[in-house]
Amino acid sequence: MEKTRLRLKQILEQNSQPHLSSSIKELKLKNCKASHHVKNLTNWGRIILLFGLIVFALKYYHSELQGRRCALSLIRPLSYAFRPPENCDFCSQIKSIPYVSKLSPSEFKSYYGYSGAPIVVSDALQNWTASTTFNFRYFQNAYRKARRKQRLRHCQFLPYKTGFQDIYEALEMSPARIDSVMGEAPWYFGWSNCHAETTDQFRKHYSKPYFLPEDSENNVVDWIFMGTAGMGAQMHIDNVRLPSWQAQLAGSKLWILVPPPECYFRCARFEVIVRQGEMIVLDTNRWYHQTFVQPGAVSITIGAEYD
Repeated sequence: MEKTRLRLKQILEQNSQPHLSSSIKELKLKNCKASHHVKNLTNWGRIILLFGLIVFALKYYHSELQGRRCALSLIRPLSYAFRPPENCDFCSQIKSIPYVSKLSPSEFKSYYGYSGAPIVVSDALQNWTASTTFNFRYFQNAYRKARRKQRLRHCQFLPYKTGFQDIYEALEMSPARIDSVMGEAPWYFGWSNCHAETTDQFRKHYSKPYFLPEDSENNVVDWIFMGTAGMGAQMHIDNVRLPSWQAQLAGSKLWILVPPPECYFRCARFEVIVRQGEMIVLDTNRWYHQTFVQPGAVSITIGAEYD
């Protein structure tokens, strides 16, 4: 009995509170170290995942979203209200819009390209076949033959006052309306050529303007506008990254350029007609602009941003 009592006492002493507390502390320390290691791995995993998502988002934006339809866009008056004010120095000294030709890349870069001053280049379409190739039925046939029609429908489309839903509906209008038969409604629309299938085909007939500097690049997305006599684009200002050029392949268009409201008392308003074979170069992020197709041939223009 005495031996049993002593053995029980020994067991109780071995499992006393200090001993248990020490064991618990050791377990907590081990668990804390393991938890800290897991936390570090989790943080690194989050950083790697975030970096991957940023790279994917940038790639997707540049390769897929540029020139595509927006699911939701800011109401135009609101976008104007939140537009940052311009420094009016960009337009205060402009007295007229010059017509220039034989423009060297260095001259363009020094005086016109990035100043915000609009110009018309009268010989810009050198060696282009687009002026003799592009017409309504050319685009109609190109889009009918395209293999990936659904992707082409996703390119951004500007119906203006026509009511068309996409480029395919626009290109299937009646022959009478295409040819502006008396009694038919006028039409004007634009679209981004955002898909490689048609981009490669169209770019066989035009190239980067000869006066752009060698290190300047066109945007990956080109814009095409086409329409009959009457109002083209209503007065607006663009929200794009860079200045742009627009080549008049057929017909002619009147451009009305208005400085931003904060510059009304320092800068002038201009009107200029761009005719077939000419190209207007301007910063549409700074100048409010409106266009009117002039009577005569259907107006066809193509343009892009440049850096």
